[in-house]
Amino acid sequence: MDNQAHYRIHISKLNEVYLKVTCDNPGICYELVQYFTFEVPGHKFMPAYRNKMWDGKIRLFSDKTGKIYVGLLDYIKEFCDRNEIGYDIDDDVIDSKDVDIEVVEEFIKSLKPKSKGKDLTLRDYQTEAIWYGISKNRGMLVSPTASGKSLIIYALIRYFNLLLKDKKILILVPTTSLVEQMYSDFIDYGWDDKYLHRIYQGHEKDTDKPIIISTWQSLYKLDKKYFENFGCVIGDEAHLFKSKSLTSIMSKLINCKYRFGMTGTLDGTQTHRLVLEGLFGKVKKVTTTKELIDKDTLANLKIKCIVLKHKEEDCKEVKDLKYSDEIQYIVSHKTRNDFISRLCDKLTGNTLCLYQLVEKHGLVLYNLMKDFDRKVFFIHGGVDTEDREDIRAITEKESNAIIVASYGTFSTGINIRNLHNIVFSSPSKSKIRVLQSIGRGLRKPDRGDIHTTLLDIADDFTYKDRKNFTLNHFLERINIYNEEQFDYQIDKIRI
Repeated sequence: MDNQAHYRIHISKLNEVYLKVTCDNPGICYELVQYFTFEVPGHKFMPAYRNKMWDGKIRLFSDKTGKIYVGLLDYIKEFCDRNEIGYDIDDDVIDSKDVDIEVVEEFIKSLKPKSKGKDLTLRDYQTEAIWYGISKNRGMLVSPTASGKSLIIYALIRYFNLLLKDKKILILVPTTSLVEQMYSDFIDYGWDDKYLHRIYQGHEKDTDKPIIISTWQSLYKLDKKYFENFGCVIGDEAHLFKSKSLTSIMSKLINCKYRFGMTGTLDGTQTHRLVLEGLFGKVKKVTTTKELIDKDTLANLKIKCIVLKHKEEDCKEVKDLKYSDEIQYIVSHKTRNDFISRLCDKLTGNTLCLYQLVEKHGLVLYNLMKDFDRKVFFIHGGVDTEDREDIRAITEKESNAIIVASYGTFSTGINIRNLHNIVFSSPSKSKIRVLQSIGRGLRKPDRGDIHTTLLDIADDFTYKDRKNFTLNHFLERINIYNEEQFDYQIDKIRI
């Protein structure tokens, strides 16, 4: 940095979670506070804001303590360069290293990973992601559903397990299903059970085994001391780590030098990205769904958007409804539900029908479909992990089953290799939910090539010039499809 800069800051490392920024001028600290202050999207609808207990902003830098997440170092440097402020950085702050990708390739080969007894060859983007992680020590790896994230995680923990020796590795996942799935994957790849310990309800939290796979719910209340001996942490489905319970775990890992987040997608907001980069490290886009489809790694995707144009009297009834009331109206609409059930029955192949509200919608759809001349399953949060896994396994052997499942249970982290159709029966505008739900259907079955059809059900209650809430949400989903370069067609049907 130019030594002639009028003002300077000093950057040191407090621990593996926080840096400390010392300013020679209080005004710079104030500017840093402003630079790292963001409004949280949707804060106006949150109880804390409505009850005037919070101003709806998140502050990533404290002028009182000088503390800021280690992963935001590049943003601090960017701030300084933009404002012609000099900076000095302690040697231990920047700890990335030069590693030849050939060395990483040889290491991966030495693992001899397998799947179902057959040798695995890693794809180029998987090798590059592993190399990036080993080189940078930290990173937020963004790779879509069905891109082989668990194999990337496996190679990283094998490497850091050798490197760390006396320290443990923590893998955090959101559900018990994912604990079991990741454990099974690692065993399948060829690792020994003696290295792996699982934690969720009913499981011991203390172990001598070096690798712990746990739900975050099982650990977030534990004292700081529990986390002192971890040297590496990997957060799967890392887009969830903006929640307080998860950031608290990450903040307790003060000796954890190696940090990696894995997710299929981010929500697109700057706030979300910076929190995750602060906790884990810079975002690295590993690959995209479109790239994997083009390379024939994933099943081909067809998107059919079905816009249901409702009767004028229904449009009049909906026009003044609040958002929540519109949702209730839609999911209880008999003609609409009959249409969806008939649509699912007409579809050939295994079909996943996703809904939001269990009793008001999911159960209604299931009751309409349960007597079809094919197997129909009903999945919601109350169905335990073993039963969900049994249904998933059955589906992989079936060719014409219907799964009526809530977004929460089947949009995240459940692998289905033999899925032909996905039906969005409930409105959603969440980019993460939309893309992860699509990802459920893009894994190729072992027996050969298939395509997956997404049927996106939308509702047009337009009255005069006023569009209804969920139609606007549909238009946001169209924006997502355009961003991802997915092909789609739109059909309009009067009901």
